[in-house]
Amino acid sequence: MKTTTLILGCGDIGMALGRELREAGHRVIGARRNPRALEGSGLEAVAVDLNDPTTLAGLPDAETLVYVVSADRFEEAAYRAAYLDGLTAVLAEFAGRDTAPGRVFFVSSTSVYAQRDGEVVDEASPAEPSGFSGTLMREAEQALIDHDLPGTVVRFSGIYGPGRDRLIRQVGEGRIAPASPAMYSNRIHRDDCAGVLAHLIGRHLAGDPLEALYLGSDCEPAPLNEVMAWLAKQLKVEATETIQSPLRRRASKRCSNARLLESGYRFRYPTFREGYAQVLQAGGFLPERA
Repeated sequence: MKTTTLILGCGDIGMALGRELREAGHRVIGARRNPRALEGSGLEAVAVDLNDPTTLAGLPDAETLVYVVSADRFEEAAYRAAYLDGLTAVLAEFAGRDTAPGRVFFVSSTSVYAQRDGEVVDEASPAEPSGFSGTLMREAEQALIDHDLPGTVVRFSGIYGPGRDRLIRQVGEGRIAPASPAMYSNRIHRDDCAGVLAHLIGRHLAGDPLEALYLGSDCEPAPLNEVMAWLAKQLKVEATETIQSPLRRRASKRCSNARLLESGYRFRYPTFREGYAQVLQAGGFLPERA
């Protein structure tokens, strides 16, 4: 009998995860407000409104739940509805069933960290966000950790990959971050997001112990200037403008993925070089050779 995984908020990452799980022999159901968006994905699709108890009650039972919902706009009400209220409602619905999930995975973000001075952060570091987005994400994390259903939080750093190419386009316009002061950045390729989740789900199904929290980021935190200078070299463009104002609001920290590596995960794109090389090639960004 196939193991069923239900992916709530099944967008880009959810579909990539779903494809991996299907190839591993799982039954995968993707739930989102507009299930027609999953046509052609190969996944079973169901409609859900996380703030509507009727649609939640109609969701199928599953051994594994993956909550990978995104807020539809950068407003406090939208974040509360997507993360804290939505997850709380899902936990209440599934905890009351005769066949409860064996594990719930909640996709969170390293934006819950407020560190700004290049500190190394890991799962034991203080997470004391000041803005509403990080605060609500942190409250949702705690709601899962405190719940009777077994849960694991995965905090992803900056996600990039196919269609997530804002940094490449900035560099292509000749814009670059300043070299000093060093502004550390952290990232993870979309395919590694799916890979990390599939890996942790596999450990759960194999009966291996899981931690309540993992930090999902690649193996090389790097100054943003270094990343952009590397991209400029690949694109064969000269930097003509230094980006200043947005960087003053950025957090500068270095995310450690040691716990994830100790669990046995191996990154497909261990650094920005391998990952962005794939995005540049797949997206047709590289200049043609003479």
